[in-house]
Amino acid sequence: MIGPMISPMAKTAPEIVAPHSPTRPMMAVRAAVALALTAAILGTVLLWAHYGSTVFFETIRAGFSACFG
Repeated sequence: MIGPMISPMAKTAPEIVAPHSPTRPMMAVRAAVALALTAAILGTVLLWAHYGSTVFFETIRAGFSACFG
């Protein structure tokens, strides 16, 4: 007896894999990055509101001048 016929598709069926869940350290890194970005944006908005756009742009221009000559 030769044995039962097995379909070639049955041998190549994909395995079922659970979705990857992020680890705790990676979640902490993502939270820290999100917090830093939020603080930077909030700081920019607060400085803009306090000093006005003219002083804000003058500070940026002075920084570029100091860095690039």
